[in-house]
Amino acid sequence: MLRYLLLTALAAAPLALLAQTLPITPNPTPRPMVVGAIVPAAVPVSSVAEVNKTLRQPNAVLLDVRTPEEYASGHLPGAANLDFRAPDLAARLQKLDPGKTYILYCASGNRSNKTALLLQEKGFKHVINAGAYKDLKDEVKVDSKAKK
Repeated sequence: MLRYLLLTALAAAPLALLAQTLPITPNPTPRPMVVGAIVPAAVPVSSVAEVNKTLRQPNAVLLDVRTPEEYASGHLPGAANLDFRAPDLAARLQKLDPGKTYILYCASGNRSNKTALLLQEKGFKHVINAGAYKDLKDEVKVDSKAKK
């Protein structure tokens, strides 16, 4: 019995010494746990002035990425329709010229953002998210004769 008591004391002695030498620090301020906060990448919406300036460049292409029905209900002059929801979107994007500048718009800016990201992933360097059609229709000046 004395032997077990002695072994226990010898085993506990280093722990007691270790506890005396460790600095006591207060618990760090806990950071709030953020669950599911993956922020998707975004191509920021350009200003109307920037869109107008870019549209004056000779290699600029204006793309409406809404559905054909939305496009038919009204679109910017000179805009081509490239339906974001089309099943062959990837194939249609492959046909675009990476050397041109693409100005994209849709109903809210969401689909144009997603299309811009897809183009950038494919190596396109000059992509502009123009945002929502409703914000552009009265402000964007497109010289339709120069674009044809």
